Amino acid sequence: MKKSGKIISFIIAFSMICPISIPAAQNTPDTNDEIAVLYTNDVHCTSDDGMSYAAIAQYKSEMEEIYGSNNVTLVDVGDAIQGGVLGAMSNGSWIIDIMNDVGYDLAVPGNHEFDFGVDTFMDIVKNQAQFPYISCNFLNSEGNMLLDGYKIVSYGEIDVAYVGISTPETITKATPIYFQDENGQYIYDFCRGDNGAELYEQVQKNVDEARNNGADYVIALGHLGEEPQSSPWMSTEVIANTTGIDALIDGHSHTVEPSKTVKNADGEDVLLTQTGTKAQYIGKLVIESDGTMSSELIELSGVSGSSDLYNYVKTVVEGIQAQYMSKTEQVVAKSDVDLLMKDPVTGYYTVRFEETNLGDLCADAYRIMLDADIGWVNGGGVRENILSGDITYGDIIAVHPFGNMICLAEVSGQQILDALELGSMLAGEDANGGFLQVSGIKYTINTAIKSSVQLDNEGNFVSVAGDRRVSDVQVLNKETGEYEPINPAETYTLATHNYMLKNGGDGYTMFGKDNINILKDEVMVDNEVLINYIADVLGGVVSEEYAQPQGRISIVNVAEEQNDASVSTETDEISNENTQITEDKTNDIEQPTPENNNYSSNTSSYTTYTVSKGDSLWKISREEYGSGVFWTLIYDANKDTIENPNDIWEGQTINIPVVK
Repeated sequence: MKKSGKIISFIIAFSMICPISIPAAQNTPDTNDEIAVLYTNDVHCTSDDGMSYAAIAQYKSEMEEIYGSNNVTLVDVGDAIQGGVLGAMSNGSWIIDIMNDVGYDLAVPGNHEFDFGVDTFMDIVKNQAQFPYISCNFLNSEGNMLLDGYKIVSYGEIDVAYVGISTPETITKATPIYFQDENGQYIYDFCRGDNGAELYEQVQKNVDEARNNGADYVIALGHLGEEPQSSPWMSTEVIANTTGIDALIDGHSHTVEPSKTVKNADGEDVLLTQTGTKAQYIGKLVIESDGTMSSELIELSGVSGSSDLYNYVKTVVEGIQAQYMSKTEQVVAKSDVDLLMKDPVTGYYTVRFEETNLGDLCADAYRIMLDADIGWVNGGGVRENILSGDITYGDIIAVHPFGNMICLAEVSGQQILDALELGSMLAGEDANGGFLQVSGIKYTINTAIKSSVQLDNEGNFVSVAGDRRVSDVQVLNKETGEYEPINPAETYTLATHNYMLKNGGDGYTMFGKDNINILKDEVMVDNEVLINYIADVLGGVVSEEYAQPQGRISIVNVAEEQNDASVSTETDEISNENTQITEDKTNDIEQPTPENNNYSSNTSSYTTYTVSKGDSLWKISREEYGSGVFWTLIYDANKDTIENPNDIWEGQTINIPVVK
């Protein structure tokens, strides 16, 4: 949900009217020519499997008409090749093909350019990309740069140096083992030392060299970001500790930053800008004939295609999409058992109210691939069964279709306990997309205890106000292989996806970037995690080990007076008919049945709803149907316009199925 959409739109609209302009720091040439630098960052394969690149091509063509083709440069500032199906299924090469055809001139490796390994990235640099990658601080074990630190581009009589800077967080925010030798020794680095000074010195060295080689202007292309967790390597800190940079085009933090100024080490203004993520905007930085610089962001949804380049890129993308569709039929593994998230007869989404064997498999993939203490996935993120026999790419993508990104974070035992309460709040009563399928942890839910979870008006977790229905929580000790009682004050590593861990999806606001320590940030797409786990850890075969749920979640119904420390052994197991989805008796309106909600929506009648500030699908579902758990009914009715259920915006019109 873009809760700040109106504010961002106002900022961008204002910046387009009154962009910040600053004079270049040094050596303003005497020329009447204007230069336009177009830029993208954190595209992450785009939100529509590549088609936004056609709009980028269109805008580039339009700017070339205005400024002349020789005075327009298109750059990318990192994290382009990973984050969607097109990247995951081609190790990034399909995105590089598209960028070649759009006509990118320069790029900087972000941390996610290394998600397929250093060798794969270097192959892209040497053999695939038709544009140079630059980075002044990507070094080998001997301290030598593996890429050019900068490139000087001549625009008639004006020379502009572009200095590439990759975040030193790459070591931890990609996969650390990729940067090590077989003995675990680091053989690559990004100038991480001396509390930031090593990076500042390396940047200054390359800026000075570019100036000495005749650069009239220096524009830094930095995949650095403005998040405090990135300190001491934030873009603002690099500017504040260097001189000679006129502007810094940034990435990494997904900040929508049309234009602002930051003081450098000499107290001079340096322009800083960033476009956000997923190609919602393209940036334009203009060097005027008098040497001043200004920047603005242009929303790509407002760029209509008509140029030859647009049509060509659109055709290229459609051809790649056709390849992707054919690749979904490629067999990648096999299963000896049916892996279920819903009952194949009734259609009940059991993954949303009890443990399932497919839920166990997905949670194991998260935990084991990231070497975490605990792994889990929300039931709403597991979308289709895998039946015994061959497993195709398409089968895996159908299980995890949203393209969520796997993360690893340090969290407290208390946060884990609160999250389990939130996920279990409707157990025994109703389905819940936030119900947790888990690995490395086991627990008991007593449905006789009414949930005391308190939510705000948007369905977000606030607190547990009374008795807890989750008990006997135990965490697997990786060293002994034994389960041990959870310690609320202890720190555990949790592997799950960004939707829940960073964005508060399904109401999990006990987490979020300000409440956790992220160790590995968005290192892999969720469906890629599952593919790699089956292929690399299970040897390509899901065996009888996963034939049944593995007893990690016990659901019981014990009267309160019987509920004591031995609840896990002195209980009556709740019957299947009690765990099935039932009508919500607490509401006067009739509830959707499983056949008519998200499980297998067969409605043909709709009303419309206009999204307001603060809305989420959960909140809208609660208003329309009396229960937030039916948000997926709305999502399934709007898949053509809502790609990610966490991404709706103020003013958007959506269909609301009428359930009889």
